[in-house]
Amino acid sequence: MDDTEQLLTIGVFARRVGLAPSALRFYDDCGLLRPARVDAVTGYRRYGAGQTPRAVKLRHLRAAGLPLVDVAVVLDGPEDAARDVLRAHLERTRRTADAARAVVEGLLREASGAQEDRGSRAWARVGGAELASAVRQVAPAAATGAAREKFPVLGCVLLELVDGEVRWVATDRYRLAVRVLRPDGFEGGPRRMLIAADTARSLAEWAVRQVTVDIECAGEADGVRLRNGADCREVPEGAGQGRSGGGDTGGFPDYRLMLEGLETGRHRVIADRVGLRDAVTGRAGPVALSVSLSVRAGQGDAADAGGSAVPDMAGDAGGLAAGPVLEVTGGGREPVRMQVVRTGPGLRIAFDPAVLVPALEAGVGPDVLLEIAAPDRPVLVRSADQGSFTTLVMPVREGAGADGSGAECTDG
Repeated sequence: MDDTEQLLTIGVFARRVGLAPSALRFYDDCGLLRPARVDAVTGYRRYGAGQTPRAVKLRHLRAAGLPLVDVAVVLDGPEDAARDVLRAHLERTRRTADAARAVVEGLLREASGAQEDRGSRAWARVGGAELASAVRQVAPAAATGAAREKFPVLGCVLLELVDGEVRWVATDRYRLAVRVLRPDGFEGGPRRMLIAADTARSLAEWAVRQVTVDIECAGEADGVRLRNGADCREVPEGAGQGRSGGGDTGGFPDYRLMLEGLETGRHRVIADRVGLRDAVTGRAGPVALSVSLSVRAGQGDAADAGGSAVPDMAGDAGGLAAGPVLEVTGGGREPVRMQVVRTGPGLRIAFDPAVLVPALEAGVGPDVLLEIAAPDRPVLVRSADQGSFTTLVMPVREGAGADGSGAECTDG
């Protein structure tokens, strides 16, 4: 970088190139768009004005739905490889659009036709589709079966109206999901309410058909009301312990302490989200099922031995030999290998598919980022497309058996 080049704060640069600051941080983590300078004391990022064309091109590629592995090829790979990647993505896009059009046309053929009082204590207005999306992402992390019987509070979703935000939280002790919504209007608060996961899902089915939804909490003992004009859904007080509505939230884990206590991820692995989900799905074991994720450098890469923190980028869109590879093994299925973007040294970590798969399914966008501090610590699962959604997943220890059938949950 030229020392005379103008340096911009992350906020100014974000507005200039049309990307959110959270997306810029994500692309820094991935190695696709490094800041021109990072303050060694404050950690503040500064970007050069000359980085604008790359950032805008990156935004356009992501808006077109390209996975990060392909974006890296287009930005930094050979021209012929970039053209191959773009042509392949164009063909996938056409097939997806054709399939979606057929579904919508079929539904249209089947179709036959179809501001009041704000709560005095706490009120927020959010988009109906946004609320439904938040519940659908978070609810799978609520406890079920024996875990819910033992800890009924974990069978609920926590709804919070606090600090001008609407938060949905769920945990079964092995995973934690948090989605933060920034409402169009907010009054009063703070309020916390427990809603049984099944009830929350039914509210989401109603909310997705509404343009906006008013969330009203009149008091600690009065439940919560979701309203769109005269159309209203009420969740009464007193049923928070796995029945229908709110109640004492004191037994719900303090998720803030868990998030604040996270260690910095030494390893970052960015993979095709749907591809990883499909590779993990269907693997079975007799006890605590373990799926080993062996992240290994490609040919000619000695990072595993040296522990380099420089990200490896896939350099060959047509095969797996040119870049780092993620390998999924165990659980009674053949190994599956896929190209990834990797920062940090190689590692091996195991997951219970029953925990990892829902976290991958709840994600948004084509890519998933796994931030891993250590193989026995909580793993942060997130995407660049929705920084307001956070999932923590507990790994498991691999047992002595070759198939990982002796795996057990970690203590973290």
